[in-house]
Amino acid sequence: MNIASLGFPRIGRQRELKFALEQYWRQEITPAALHEVASTLRQTHWQWQADAGVSLLPVGDFAYYDQVLTLSATINAIPARHRDGDKVDLDTLFRVARGRAPTGAASSASQMKKYFNSNYHYIVPELSQNQTFSIAYEQLFDEVEQAKALGHQVKPVLLGPLSYLYLAKCEGQAFDKLSLLPQLIEVYQAILARFKAQGVTWVQLDEPILALELTPEWQAPFAATYASLSRAQVKLLLASYYGSVAHHHELIANLAVAGIHLDLVSAPEQLSLFASSLQPEQILSLGVINGRNVWAAELDKIAADIAPVVADLGKQIWLAPSCSLLHSPVDLDVETELDTALRQQLSFAKQKLNELSQLRTLLIEPDSEAARATAERCRARREARQQAANLQVNERVAGLTTGDFERQSGFALRQVLQQQRLRLPLLPTTTIGSFPQTPAIRGLRSRWRKGELTEAAYIAQLQGVTRDTIQRQLKLGIDVLVHGEAERNDMVEYFGEQLDGVGFTQFGWVQSYGSRCVKPPLIYGDVSRPKPMTLDWATYAQSLTDNPVKGMLTGPVTILHWSFAREDISREVIANQLALAIRDEVVDLQNAGIKIIQIDEPAFREGLPLKQSQWQTYLDWAVNAFKLSAAGVKDDTQIHTHMCYSEFNATIASIAAMDADVITIETSRSNMELLNAFEDFDYPNEIGPGVYDIHSPNIPSVEQMVALIDKAATKVPVRQLWVNPDCGLKTRTWDEVEPALQNMVTATQELRRRLG
Repeated sequence: MNIASLGFPRIGRQRELKFALEQYWRQEITPAALHEVASTLRQTHWQWQADAGVSLLPVGDFAYYDQVLTLSATINAIPARHRDGDKVDLDTLFRVARGRAPTGAASSASQMKKYFNSNYHYIVPELSQNQTFSIAYEQLFDEVEQAKALGHQVKPVLLGPLSYLYLAKCEGQAFDKLSLLPQLIEVYQAILARFKAQGVTWVQLDEPILALELTPEWQAPFAATYASLSRAQVKLLLASYYGSVAHHHELIANLAVAGIHLDLVSAPEQLSLFASSLQPEQILSLGVINGRNVWAAELDKIAADIAPVVADLGKQIWLAPSCSLLHSPVDLDVETELDTALRQQLSFAKQKLNELSQLRTLLIEPDSEAARATAERCRARREARQQAANLQVNERVAGLTTGDFERQSGFALRQVLQQQRLRLPLLPTTTIGSFPQTPAIRGLRSRWRKGELTEAAYIAQLQGVTRDTIQRQLKLGIDVLVHGEAERNDMVEYFGEQLDGVGFTQFGWVQSYGSRCVKPPLIYGDVSRPKPMTLDWATYAQSLTDNPVKGMLTGPVTILHWSFAREDISREVIANQLALAIRDEVVDLQNAGIKIIQIDEPAFREGLPLKQSQWQTYLDWAVNAFKLSAAGVKDDTQIHTHMCYSEFNATIASIAAMDADVITIETSRSNMELLNAFEDFDYPNEIGPGVYDIHSPNIPSVEQMVALIDKAATKVPVRQLWVNPDCGLKTRTWDEVEPALQNMVTATQELRRRLG
């Protein structure tokens, strides 16, 4: 019974790749130095997986920015504006992803979207009707050679051709993306032939779109596609994840593949269906360890559940995580400051592979001393979790009534009262919340956490930063200010640290995109707010100016999705616990004189089940959680929310049902395309479509911003429009931020003059 790995985190347990990338982008290290860091990380991660018993090590899961982008480079699907001659190299990838690299001309970056229902972002491939494909980038093949030289057997991992097309964006005149499939199959065949020549026996092709409810047009090509690819004389493992593929059982069971991987964490019920139809020469990879959470697996229960299938199929079974471990922190071994009881409940990427080894022992040698010890650890963890209940929190959630979820009046009346109180101009300007987290600010926080700086000195210096941030905004002429969030390490972590029932790691980093990493909180118990979390900073900032300063909060749905949440109660209950904690903060801010409060929900859409038929249940409780957090305020208090990198068409009715007075969204990379949903739906409240792509270091011109606002005004009545960047400015520098915001204000002033 083999142990399999679908992919491993690439950032390193100390975020070595992040820091090397950022040094390279600043031209502080050479390409060779960056490649050396990457090579060392791959070597370490392969060895860990080999030590855990993985027989075929994944290659192709490593990426300098994003694995979808790496595939686009491999098959020469690079937009013309990002090219520097005919070559496709590492800087080409960075120009696509960031709009800029140490070499080549700067240009607008490609669009970034969430990868299915995860918090990982991929770079959207841009394809044209006359697209051609060819092998143009050697990273995948070089990594196979590196692993072989170290003595490893490998299993290259690629996004499958149909999922790649599905995620791609068509440029120019609309056409059927599937018309490109024959040419795409040819380049995949060429890739598989290269792998075959390198001595590869297995290749993993990920087709996560099979967890979706595909139309007949997208189902139809699978059989012919995989029949063509199977002729490459390498064994194909078809992998899907994030949900059940049972609805496509007949399609999958008849594909010309040597193995099938199932996500049995999200959909355990599909096991018997696929086990009964497995061909004698096929393998079945059982994704039984959760690749998207950090809690130690219930190995004894998993063993009991799959034992009948293992006994029946024997050597045809592989044991695996549910999906790539990309979504998991790297290594629990470096967590030296965790509470012992909490630490015993956890398992990170490195440990999850060891769990597979323990699971194999439970299945093969159930009466061994090692198996008994594993089962005992599982029972002890369950008993410890049962002792963590907070009766007061549970009673408060149980006592909620319909009125707790609703504002006092409808938006039309609220809007009049808010306009009278705030007296904002046409096209009010604002930002999304954070301003640059400079090395000096991060240094202050580090010294304070180490005890090298007193609490009083730390607060005094951050007050100076906040005062400077307010003054800069006033000088720029921004209408609605923010305090800049200098005191915050992360928009979720900051709040989690102040909530009961939530724990934190030192090094539990997970890649979000490129060099951007987050350290999700661990929601291990019932959640409550013991004291105000943002009140002092909000009231201090407001004391510095007569302009309104927004109170800045992260919403309950986003805190839930961007945390590693407990699995013993429903996510709806956790969301309501979080919403009550945020509601208490909102009411405190209002009572202290804060007139505008923003409750960010950038992760709202990523919680959607992959199957649209299951959406409404999620949308109902997610909308209610947001409304619960916001509904405690008076009519003349303006509630904002922010969402980024989401497609809104299918969920626009639910977004409207959230009833935020103002919603700000990412639209600049899509050239305002995302506003189509708000236009077609006749969205009733106010909207701030982003006019400044903050994920690129490029500074947009006044003319570019005027064009974007003009375009927005053709879709949404100008009286409903706000002007703002796409997202927070934490990751940018002041040298980039100030000229961009000055251009944003100038563009707005020009339009105000034109519109009278």
